[in-house]
Amino acid sequence: MKIAFLTAGGIAPCLSSSIGALIHNYNTLAPDAELVAYLNGYQGLLLGKSIPFGQEVRDNCEKFYKFGGSAIGNSRVKLTNKEDCENRGLVQPGEDPLEVAAERLKSDGIDILHTIGGDDTNTTAADLAGYLEKNGYGLTVVGLPKTVDNDVFPIKQTLGAWTASEESAKFFTNIVNENTTSARQLIIHEVMGRACGWLTAHAALDYRATLDNYSWLPEALLDKARWDIDAVWVPEMDVDLDVEAPRLKANMDKNDCVNIFLSEGAGVDTIVRQIEAETGEPMKRDAFGHVRLDEVNVGQWFAKELKERLGTGKVLVQKSGYFARSAAPNDRDLELIKESAAHAAKSALEGVSGVAGLDEDNGGKMSTVAFPRIAGHKPFDIDTDWFVEMLGEIGQEKGAKIEH
Repeated sequence: MKIAFLTAGGIAPCLSSSIGALIHNYNTLAPDAELVAYLNGYQGLLLGKSIPFGQEVRDNCEKFYKFGGSAIGNSRVKLTNKEDCENRGLVQPGEDPLEVAAERLKSDGIDILHTIGGDDTNTTAADLAGYLEKNGYGLTVVGLPKTVDNDVFPIKQTLGAWTASEESAKFFTNIVNENTTSARQLIIHEVMGRACGWLTAHAALDYRATLDNYSWLPEALLDKARWDIDAVWVPEMDVDLDVEAPRLKANMDKNDCVNIFLSEGAGVDTIVRQIEAETGEPMKRDAFGHVRLDEVNVGQWFAKELKERLGTGKVLVQKSGYFARSAAPNDRDLELIKESAAHAAKSALEGVSGVAGLDEDNGGKMSTVAFPRIAGHKPFDIDTDWFVEMLGEIGQEKGAKIEH
């Protein structure tokens, strides 16, 4: 038996650990199986670039748990996007990437393929699994649900999201002290989350919990209000700046600073329309059709909109995304990774394809979710009790799209 692994998409605090956890399970369940890894995700699969995991790796698989990123590399490749695959030199003109991938797996003698990634990775895995089944390749594909956004249907909790939240909060614990560098400071903490605000919201929750660790001294201006959050804006909310700006200005007048947690996808449709209208050109998109958020610069757009309204002396926009997503998993995530990997390995050996995760449609139980049920862009529920309570504590109305 030959078992292959690949990781794809952006990195998250679970990729290397998931590889280690899968190897750990196969050491017991299939000790004689040959293990290999395709380098840089589906790119390596198409190009035939792989490495063997020999006995030395198997004997030391727990070392993966201490590393962030992916030891075997990532890429963003959509196997049904023939034009993109051709343009990047991953297939020859006229070739079908799905067929190329399937033939590579066949020629390499792969019996089980584990894909570790988010919704794009696993919907691509679904395309591949469907092609393999339709064309009689007899190969099992089992994915693990990675994404810091926690936005995969119907997965209750994706791998790496808890850690990314904790690390985003840790990032802001230092950045917030910049509010002491000048009068009337506006700090915008831009958090990852293209279409889902879970990470931004949960990072705000984690950060506010750290404020209880301090002994405040208001007489010396060490006042909790100056270090607290004044707004949390996520893609699922309507944020009317005509309403929010006066509230934030009052906070600025009182505390000499304003701190905002902002999802990188909040208001992105409005901003993209504005940019495309100004330039007369459509914005560039990746292989999956997503606008490149680095070119949208959501944080800078909001900073510009708020600068005069709040009468700011200094504006600082800081992005925690690369810091948070590159961490090794915390204990809570590592426990979920190990549970998911154990189920994934068992499912693969039983010949059941799908994504191993906590299935919301099955009472949140660990299950192998059939690939057709996997989808991205699951919205964050802004009616969640802890989120509503947090907004009430910071004086923000819940709202529901960014309007200006």
